[in-house]
Amino acid sequence: MTKTMRFCAFFLAALAAWGMTHASASARDKPYKIYLSLSYTGNDWQSEAENMIRALASSPAYRDKIKLEVQVAGPDAQKQSQQINAMAQSGADAIVMYGVSETLLNGAIKNACDRGVVVIAYDSFVSAPCAYNITTDAEEFGRLGADWLVKKLGGKGRVLMVNGVPGSSPDKARIKGAMGVFSEYPDIKVVGSITAMWSESVLRSELSKYLAVHSWDDFDGLWVQVGCYTAAVMQDEAGITDDKKKPCAGEASNGHRIQMLPASMKVDGANGPYRPMSYPSISVASPPFEGPLALKYAVDVLDGKTVPKLTTVPIPTFTSEQMKLCEKGTWAEMHNTRCNVFSPAVIPNPGWFSDLYSPELPEIGLNAALKGLPEGE
Repeated sequence: MTKTMRFCAFFLAALAAWGMTHASASARDKPYKIYLSLSYTGNDWQSEAENMIRALASSPAYRDKIKLEVQVAGPDAQKQSQQINAMAQSGADAIVMYGVSETLLNGAIKNACDRGVVVIAYDSFVSAPCAYNITTDAEEFGRLGADWLVKKLGGKGRVLMVNGVPGSSPDKARIKGAMGVFSEYPDIKVVGSITAMWSESVLRSELSKYLAVHSWDDFDGLWVQVGCYTAAVMQDEAGITDDKKKPCAGEASNGHRIQMLPASMKVDGANGPYRPMSYPSISVASPPFEGPLALKYAVDVLDGKTVPKLTTVPIPTFTSEQMKLCEKGTWAEMHNTRCNVFSPAVIPNPGWFSDLYSPELPEIGLNAALKGLPEGE
């Protein structure tokens, strides 16, 4: 190669490098276009996760960096796939999603990835190889509750199971984990199961139907994905005293956690069944902060940072002895005291989920989950 040719090659390489650097700088001058793709939205958990995502997007660290748009498909994999395809075609930089199916969205996800879109799912696992996932170990969720319930029943008893949204990856994995535990104990019998769609109101309807042909005496304990609070309410209504209530392995609704507090404890705003009652329970959480964490990681990937394809969030798990009432609900309070439940005076909705704290999200506190507002606003 001649000296002139070497100079030309060097000049062209330098020009290309300058062009890429200039393009990257230009790209950073405008916000990333990020979509939130939601499927099923019919419960408090989904609403909180969405609120917390919006709060993070509007926080000082992110508000000028991203433009967030939200679309809801409902429990329809075809519609969600169509929306994901449209998002990619419209120039999305990233799609943060709660998928309705582990596998049925894979074609649309691959199409998005092929266009250079970062796709990251939270809580509901998607199996497309190019996608990122942030989730809890759903099988472990099922095992933790089942193991506690078996021990509470002394290894012998009849169990009623309350499941979630059929076909979703968390529901299938939780059931698998629980049944793996129950199958190890020949004197534990699963006498029935109902589908409650992760909703307190649906649980009331479906459990009422079950009790129309059965009685509370037909089972000794409940394994519940969402709905321990309502199960206790219905026992109240049936005249079952606190000391006779069926043990319930369930979720992190605020009402459930308030009921787990000592019956003698005075809590502001507590009344009726939304009160401390020494409810024999374990609270196993799939925390809604997975949503904003997915948004944070999507931005990290777009910024060129390394993020693992699978992030498994530890499952917050508390027994009655570990319940601690928050006074303000700021991130700092939760970080410093590890408080994990809020008074009914602050959270009038007992179905609201109270596991908000993540050490990675100082922008997210009580107001983020309630109002979509970041800390300090």
